Amino acid sequence: QVQLVESGGGLVQAGGSLRLSCAASGRTFSTDTMGWFRQAPGKEREFVATIIWTVSNTYYAPSVKGRFTISRDNAKNTVYLQMNSLKPEDTAVYYCAAKRKYGLGNYADQYDYWGQGTQVTVSS
Repeated sequence: QVQLVESGGGLVQAGGSLRLSCAASGRTFSTDTMGWFRQAPGKEREFVATIIWTVSNTYYAPSVKGRFTISRDNAKNTVYLQMNSLKPEDTAVYYCAAKRKYGLGNYADQYDYWGQGTQVTVSS
């Protein structure tokens, strides 16, 4: 069992920055990779970024590459998503996820555990 809790969402103007946090607890040794996804009303869940716990390999969706940075603090079992140069189209509920199998993953069905989500709203 792995529990994930996101925090740090809120309202920000276009061009601003926000940092999301995801605290992991439980059997975290059973997970290899973490990911961030987002979902806007009426749209499917969309991949944002992924990272491997031990070696910090990363991969980003083209829509956020160069603006967002995923990172982790292994001692705190926490993953972060630093979001810069935010755009109104970034508005969504952001979810943290954990994957048991080895390797970076950009599909939601590859992940086994999910947080409750945190709302990010970017105004124009």
